[in-house]
Amino acid sequence: MQNEILFFILSLITIVSSLVMISAHRPIDSALSFIVTLVSIAALFGLLNASFLFVVQIIIYAGAILSLILFIIMFLNIKDENLPDEKYKNYWLLGTSLIIAPFSAILVDLILRSNIAVNAAVHENFGTIKDVGLTLFSEWVLPFELVSILLLVALVGAVTLSKKEV
Repeated sequence: MQNEILFFILSLITIVSSLVMISAHRPIDSALSFIVTLVSIAALFGLLNASFLFVVQIIIYAGAILSLILFIIMFLNIKDENLPDEKYKNYWLLGTSLIIAPFSAILVDLILRSNIAVNAAVHENFGTIKDVGLTLFSEWVLPFELVSILLLVALVGAVTLSKKEV
């Protein structure tokens, strides 16, 4: 019973902080909300006893990626007067939410009608380094390699674009 209550609290924190991240006007507010979102997702991994995924979520995403994002935001020194006037932002968010709502309702209905066991116990290797590695490099090896090639091309493109003309 405690796990279910903790799950709902963490889920609510994740959803609210994600909404704040999307709707915040200042980039630093969005980044701070993103930190809360990533930490609460890590806590959800902790609830599943997925220790490796918990640690990866904290170290890589909440640590390294967010540090990079905050560094860029601080480096650019964006002031409120430099931000664009987003007078229709709330209308866009509302419109997008209304478009997504029916699809979300269909997805929730499909999940509720499926035969997924609600309180099913996960196997003991769930979220361990061995389990993640075997799944990643056996079932997902092609997407993994395609993403690595895509990141390499993006890196070369960024270096090429940032190179100054002599």
